[in-house]
Amino acid sequence: MKRPAKSSPAAVSAALRGFRFNARTITLLLIIIVGVVTLAPRVQTWFLQRQQIAEAQAQLQAAKDDVKKMEVERRRWEDPAYIRAQARDRLYYVMPGEVSYLVMDADGIDLSDTSGTVGARMAADKNTSEISTSIRQTKNNWVDAVLESVVRAGTEEPKTESN
Repeated sequence: MKRPAKSSPAAVSAALRGFRFNARTITLLLIIIVGVVTLAPRVQTWFLQRQQIAEAQAQLQAAKDDVKKMEVERRRWEDPAYIRAQARDRLYYVMPGEVSYLVMDADGIDLSDTSGTVGARMAADKNTSEISTSIRQTKNNWVDAVLESVVRAGTEEPKTESN
């Protein structure tokens, strides 16, 4: 395989010897240089404007998508069933005659909970795949504690603070 010959300085100078600089060549080079210097800032400005237009179009499309999402949300709020569901989930409202129970964890409410209810979060935390094989007995009998509380409330007199 034959390698291409490398251009040596002598070969380059020999090639340039045949090239003569006359008035036409110099004028043509000057016109090209002036044209590049004149047009370069305009071309750069054109590219920057095209980039800004593309960014503005992307922002416009994102805004249109946001408007569509907001319209869907607004239509949801026109539905009485959705309003009722939101009032139940967010504000813990109940219908007349219903009884609502709010179970709170002993450690407090987890503010990062996004499920909507504390009970849903607790159920997810407590739900395991393990099934107990033993029967456990509680330490306190809640029936006896309630009965004791009722008896004490009826028999004991409140303590007065002495000043």
